[in-house]
Amino acid sequence: MKSKTVHLCLANFYSDGYSYQENMLPKFHRVLGHEVEIIASLDTFNKEGRFVQYTGDQAYNNEYGIPVRRLNYRSPGKIYRILRRYTGVKAALENAKPDTLFIHGCQFSDIDVVADYLKTRPSVKVYVDNHADVNNSATNFLSKNILHKGIWKRCAHIVEPYTAKFYGVVPARVDFLKEMYGLPAEKCELLVMGADDDAVEKALRPEVRAERRRVYGVSDDDIVIVTGGKIDHNKPQVLKMMRVVNSLSDSRVKLIVFGSVAEDLKAEFERNLTDRVIHIGWRRSEDIYEDFAAAELVAFPGLHSVLWEQAVGMGVPCIFKRIKGFEHVDLGGNCLFFEKDEEEEYKARILTALDKLDEMKAVAVSKGMKTFSYRDIAKRALEG
Repeated sequence: MKSKTVHLCLANFYSDGYSYQENMLPKFHRVLGHEVEIIASLDTFNKEGRFVQYTGDQAYNNEYGIPVRRLNYRSPGKIYRILRRYTGVKAALENAKPDTLFIHGCQFSDIDVVADYLKTRPSVKVYVDNHADVNNSATNFLSKNILHKGIWKRCAHIVEPYTAKFYGVVPARVDFLKEMYGLPAEKCELLVMGADDDAVEKALRPEVRAERRRVYGVSDDDIVIVTGGKIDHNKPQVLKMMRVVNSLSDSRVKLIVFGSVAEDLKAEFERNLTDRVIHIGWRRSEDIYEDFAAAELVAFPGLHSVLWEQAVGMGVPCIFKRIKGFEHVDLGGNCLFFEKDEEEEYKARILTALDKLDEMKAVAVSKGMKTFSYRDIAKRALEG
């Protein structure tokens, strides 16, 4: 049944033009025929991927034609940015009139305003997702014991009576909901992030692959590995990958690296650029799909990002860093894992993957593209 679905993005950023879950679920809910609206904070990213405050029109239609309403923080801004208290939450909900409310993160104090709205509207179906886990949140005493075990746990329980499902976007984030916030296990499920079906379809056209490889300067016979992201102190492993590929005996293996490089890593990074290791700079979200389509193998030796799910959703064989609670990308043969942060192991895993590319590709195409399709994820999101 089609309905008015409102996405509430007040726990964190909302950035137009990106491929985060906050962008893709509204897009595909609209594609599926729902009327969609987004209520969001002013927090966003600029074109270089840096965190900024949104300064444009506070009510507009985004690139998919979806109405977006941006809400400012209450004054004084400094404290209310931390607590996430906004102006006009109740009025925005009353104006939007949702049949379904999808809350992206429960970590905002104005969730009590949302709960007050829901008290008198029992017909509204509510879903809450969670992007926090022990690797990216609750990493120090204050964050763990004051914010998450105190303030944000209380917020989760305020909205829990009205919520049909709490979704963790990776298994570790399902566990976080249950263990950090103490939410009922029967209400907590996995709803994965994924790949934009439209971008996948466009990138998989043969002429796109041929053009990307031409731009890279690699031949049809070359074996292309793609890696990248924000290359900083959180992802220095890319430097080891660069050294490994330069050392391989098979000169057909090329490493394409995308993303920005932190200043303190630039000198070492540039020393490892060769005719076999090529840096293509910062790439827009839609461009990265084309980079994946041009590759035989995608490898991410650092921390998790949504690029993992996008690569699997492209049907490309992958190697990822093994992190507890993030093995959901393994569908039974489409990927391998780096078990250790050592160059010798990187080399061994890459060589194993190159030997098994055909069988990995078969699993990636048959399972990965379905499991991580955002069109299908968007359907599942409203079925819980």
